[in-house]
Amino acid sequence: MIIDIPEGQEPIGYVWGDMVPEIGMAAANFSLSVYSHTKLGLREFEAARLVIAKINGCQFCLDWRTERDDGEKVEESFMEAVDEWRTTDAFDDRARLAAEYAERYALDHHGLDDEFWERMTAHYSQAEIVELSMDIGSWLAFGRLNHVLGLDSVCVLPTH
Repeated sequence: MIIDIPEGQEPIGYVWGDMVPEIGMAAANFSLSVYSHTKLGLREFEAARLVIAKINGCQFCLDWRTERDDGEKVEESFMEAVDEWRTTDAFDDRARLAAEYAERYALDHHGLDDEFWERMTAHYSQAEIVELSMDIGSWLAFGRLNHVLGLDSVCVLPTH
């Protein structure tokens, strides 16, 4: 880790909240809103999130599993499905498109062509596309930030 964390401080809270509170708290609120205000199904949400976590190499993000207020979580084998998102039988069209969108958003956003958008708009409303785009942007930015600063290796997963 390249940031010195004072003894007894929680790394994410210290870096995001204490070091740059004006920016960090706004970023934290945006990051939290992605989880607390989503209208997307859990499987497509997690498919996109975990594809970004793999691309970013963020250990914290890879270890995290989103849990909904009703206790719903994806199955233990879900990460294997994410690894094989192009061919897995575990994904429906929406989850597969969410994984594809996340990968292309992160690695080839200029290559998002008319053919892709035809498939996307056949399965997602415009509001869902905007939400998924914001979600992916959040995970891409903050997962990379945490990984680059080394925070992903020292964070403790919160309990729901």
